Amino acid sequence: MSDNSKFKLSNPVHFLALGFGSGLLQPAPGTWGTLSAVPIYWWLAVYLELPFFMYLLVTALAFMVGIYLCGKTASDVGHHDHGAIVWDEIVGYLITMIAISPTTINIVAGFILFRFFDILKPWPIKAIDRKVHGGLGIMLDDVLAGIAAWLVLQLGLFIVLNYL
Repeated sequence: MSDNSKFKLSNPVHFLALGFGSGLLQPAPGTWGTLSAVPIYWWLAVYLELPFFMYLLVTALAFMVGIYLCGKTASDVGHHDHGAIVWDEIVGYLITMIAISPTTINIVAGFILFRFFDILKPWPIKAIDRKVHGGLGIMLDDVLAGIAAWLVLQLGLFIVLNYL
C-alpha cells in the first residue's frame, strides 16, 4: 500500500487539499501544487478581473478554508503536513501574486520566488513550521513564504520600473 493510498480524490476535502489531485504527482508535489495555482490566479486576475479588495477577500477565504481542508486531510491520513497536501501552496502563490500584473514574466517570477522561499524556509518560516501544528501550521509556513516572495517580487518590479 503506497503512502498516498489513504487519500480519496472522491472526498471533496481531500480533492481540494490535494490541489485537485496535483499533490499526488511526483516528483516534487509542492511544485505541482504551486503550478496548479497558476490557472487559479489567471482566472481571478484576468478572466474575472477581480478588483484588489475582492482578490484579497478570495485569498483570505482560501486561507481560512485551507486551515480546515489541510488539517482534516492530514488527520484523515494520519500524517501531519503530508507532501501531497498542497492547498497551502495554492494559497501561498495567490499571496505572492497580490497586486501583481498578470504578465508571463511576473507569473513565472512569482512561481520561482514562491518555490524558493517555500523550499528554503528561511527564518522565521522554518521556526513557525516546526512550532505551529494542525491545519494552521500546514498553512502558515506557505503564507509566510508567499509574503516573502511577494516582498521580493514587489521590490524587483519597483527597481525594474523605476531604475532600468
